Amino acid sequence: MSEQATRNEISLKELFIIGIDWARYLISKWIIICLVGVIGGSLGFAYAYSRKPMYTASLSFALEDDKGNNGLSGALGLASQFGFDFGESGGGIFAGSNLIELFKSRRMVEQTLLNPFIFNGKTISFAERFIQNKNWREGWDKNPSLKGVQILPSVDRTQFTRVQDSLMGVIFGEILSSSLDISQKDKKIEIITIEMKSGDENFAKYFTESLAKEVSDFYIFTKSQRARLNMDILERQSDSIRVELNNAITGVAVENDNIFGLNPALNARRAPSSKRQVDVQANLAILTELVKQTELAKVNLRNETPLIQIIDSPIFPLKKEKFGKIKGIIIGGILASFLIVLLLILRRLIKRF
Repeated sequence: MSEQATRNEISLKELFIIGIDWARYLISKWIIICLVGVIGGSLGFAYAYSRKPMYTASLSFALEDDKGNNGLSGALGLASQFGFDFGESGGGIFAGSNLIELFKSRRMVEQTLLNPFIFNGKTISFAERFIQNKNWREGWDKNPSLKGVQILPSVDRTQFTRVQDSLMGVIFGEILSSSLDISQKDKKIEIITIEMKSGDENFAKYFTESLAKEVSDFYIFTKSQRARLNMDILERQSDSIRVELNNAITGVAVENDNIFGLNPALNARRAPSSKRQVDVQANLAILTELVKQTELAKVNLRNETPLIQIIDSPIFPLKKEKFGKIKGIIIGGILASFLIVLLLILRRLIKRF
């Protein structure tokens, strides 16, 4: 046997002896390890027992906005079949990730929190129900600045006090960090999924639906705002010209009454009637064009208005996640046992060195 093989054999023997020594040491402490493991399992059971089940409401929708993208989308789709990827085809400021960020924006979430929510026959705000679910008022009653502070539904956000603003900020941060998840699973597929987790099944479902409606209304209004403004202007102009036309028609009738039976030789007395007739013809031509432009504007508004189609909406009963008692016992026992073993090893090493 070579010298190198001898050294390796000695090293393996030493490792084996050290391993046996440590095993005997830990076995000698089995009572402590088991006791700590039982305590850890009990704590895990208590945690699982006290933890409320979490409900997840999921809503998915597709966004269809064909304005000006039909030809480009077709070209990009054809190019992608040959291995060319030119990225996303635009879609404006609310395309893709921007729309997801809109869902997470403080404005949209807070507007949803101020919407009415019916609980036990009483109408409260989503924000108020969130506070109740978190049991925050128990601690607030001891704080004079927070005691009695309410967030009522459908109130004017600009009239909030500094304390109410702070509370809304805290609720928004809590929802964004631990409850709300917005995702687009595939960038090539314009389907967005909203997931809301809460210990209150009703809150999770109705908050998700209310948030989707708030964002949908804001998105549609913003995308079609220019076309709507143009249509409103044309309608106001049409109404104004129609009033002028009616006045001109009335004026022609009045002037005709004034010259009824007039001597044909007196042409000057007929001039006002002729002028009024010109006004009628001019206003009629303008009104005709405005009515045509207004109808075209209505068609354009319909084309500019995007379609948001709900694919899946949350349905009772919602998906339920609960930390099982057996799982709590096992995890608590294993973690506690691991920690006590680690402490025993460290204690022995410290004593040796």
